[in-house]
Amino acid sequence: MTPGTGDAFDAFYRDTSRRLLRYAYGLTGDPAEAQDLVQEAYARAWQRWRRLAAYEDPEAWLRLVVNRLSTDRWRRLGVRRTHAATAPAPVAPPSEDTVLLVRAMRTLPAAHRRALALHYLLDRSVADIAAETGASTGTVKSWLARGRAGLAVALGAAPAVPEGARNAR
Repeated sequence: MTPGTGDAFDAFYRDTSRRLLRYAYGLTGDPAEAQDLVQEAYARAWQRWRRLAAYEDPEAWLRLVVNRLSTDRWRRLGVRRTHAATAPAPVAPPSEDTVLLVRAMRTLPAAHRRALALHYLLDRSVADIAAETGASTGTVKSWLARGRAGLAVALGAAPAVPEGARNAR
């Protein structure tokens, strides 16, 4: 750091620390946790002060850091609660049909797998799938038809031929 840099950081700290502490307290509801978050944010700001001092609003950067640290704290608490909860009941192994279906799905192209999963597992319409994937409805219909045909082949069944297609041969 250059000689005047420490003084500039000290002035910045004096001007912003109370506001940032109030902000952190509002996020956490815990004064000790708020102080820890603010202290960590200022430690990170000190490390980057040369670059941070040139920002239009360095205090906004500090708020962002406090917000992210607070979010990380809530995630850690959620993980702790999840692990502290009682162990879930054992789940029965998947049926043989499920194993075969999953194995067959893995043989399909990703677009076909995604369309089949959205349509049959999440009960999404063709229009919904088209909107979500950015494809046309015709493309989604093609993915579904080709996916079903691919599954039939992978599962050892003959693909279903529509009624009118048999006579057209």
